[in-house]
Parts: sequence; C-alpha cells; structure tokens
Amino acid sequence: MTGALQQLVNGLRLEKLEENLFRGAVGDTHVKRVYGGKVLGEALEAAQLTVEDDRPAHSLHAYFLREADAFHPVIYTVERSRDGRSFSARRVTAIQHGQPIFTMEASFHREEAGIAYQGKMPETPPPEAVAPQVWDWSAFDQQSPRIQRMMTIVAPFESRPIDGPEGAKDAFGNPFRRTWVRTLERLPDEPDMHRAVLAYLSDYGLIWTLLAHHGFTLGNTNLVVASLDHAMWFHRPFRVDDWLLYHCEGVASAGARGLARGSFYTREGELVVSVAQEGLMRVLD
Repeated sequence: MTGALQQLVNGLRLEKLEENLFRGAVGDTHVKRVYGGKVLGEALEAAQLTVEDDRPAHSLHAYFLREADAFHPVIYTVERSRDGRSFSARRVTAIQHGQPIFTMEASFHREEAGIAYQGKMPETPPPEAVAPQVWDWSAFDQQSPRIQRMMTIVAPFESRPIDGPEGAKDAFGNPFRRTWVRTLERLPDEPDMHRAVLAYLSDYGLIWTLLAHHGFTLGNTNLVVASLDHAMWFHRPFRVDDWLLYHCEGVASAGARGLARGSFYTREGELVVSVAQEGLMRVLD
C-alpha cells in the first residue's frame, strides 16, 4: 500500500499505552478539525483490541461531544463492560486535552448460525458502468478548507458516485444518494481492519444527502455541519477493498438537525452494514 491508504491503515493501528489505553495518530486532514469518521474508526479499533478474535463487532452507538484537534493525538480508554458466553460489551471514551470528545458503546457477538433475511438492494448500475470521481489535486491549495477536507478524507478510496453531488429523489420525493466505493489497493486479511476502515468511511457525506436536498453545496459558507451521533450494525462479513454500494437516504430535518441512514451492499446484493446518523445542520444568518 502507498500514499493516503497507507496513512489511513497506519493511523488505525493504535499505539498501546497501557492495558485498555490507546493513542491515535496525529493529523488526518489539512484542516484543524478532526474528521468524525477517523475518531469513530479508531474507537472501534480500540474496542476490538480488547475482544477475542472470534467475537466480531455487530453494533456500535457513538456520540460526538466536542470538536477534536487534528494536530494533537487522541487517547482512547476502553471499559470492559461485559464478557459473557456469546456477547462482549465495551465502552470507549476518546479524550483530548483532558476532556472527553467522544463516547461509544460497542457490542461483539460470537459467530453462530441463524435465520436470515434482508430487503432487496435498490436497482443500481454496476460500478463498471459508473465514472470514477476525479479530484483536481493540482489545484488543492486553491480549494476552500471544506473541499480540501472532503478530498483528503476520500483520498484512500476509489469512489464512483451514481447520482452526483445533488443526489436524487425517489417516487415520493425522498432524497437518496448512491455511491460505489472501495479502497484503492487491497487491504490485509484482517476483518477488524476492514470494519474500522468502513466505520471511517461511513461518516463521509451521509448527512449531505439531506443538505443537498435543501439545495446546499460544499461552496456554502453560511452552513455549520457536524456529526452528533452515529450508529452501525454489522450484519455479514465483507471486504472494503471489494466494491460496496453505499446507499444513503434522508429521513428528516428539523430544529437545525438532520437524520440520515445508509446501507452498504456487496455487488452481489448482500446487505452487510447498516448506518444511521444525526447531524447538525445550522444555517447562519
């Protein structure tokens, strides 16, 4: 691996300071505020490092409490809430400058057979029929901080947006957005790493499904956007270096907040991960 993807993977390999205490890498973007998906991915990895390999994560629920500084490390403390016969529970607190900036509850389940069901994947063209997203890196320094941030976040991935920056609407006028994504290169055969990388990616552009519905773009300077909470459910094994369809849907927006949900499908149509997020959508006067 090289470049941005190697930097992402290296950052997710946390430094162990003490039992249940880990430190993340410094700086994932060229702007001061840490991307929420970075903290989410690192927190999940911290929890995974305290659980047996035969118990993969099946869900997480997180809250973003304070803005994190990209130029200083984040410390992750893990509380081993429970280890039962089939399930383990962990609570992770991310700390910076002596204050909690993020909390997460995660649950892990020993793999077992059971009944299976999922809804059908939406009708979508295959990734080969969709043009890749291309960023003008030669003009990076001339871009706004928000666009620089988005470019840097998605740099480790090949992204093929189907519906464009404005998104699309279903027959009832509900906003949605579909994108094929995968890492630029193959990742190690480490399921925990694939889950952490997908957690990182899942925060990218989800709430913008609603913002585009209201006519906002990355160029709007009168808009404050931030993740408030984030939940994920891991249904089936997957690889993030194979094509995954990220189908995002706007649910509701009111009171300067918006709720969106997302689904990750394999190209064969298997639903592997579900996501939900509430975000701040504050329009300044």
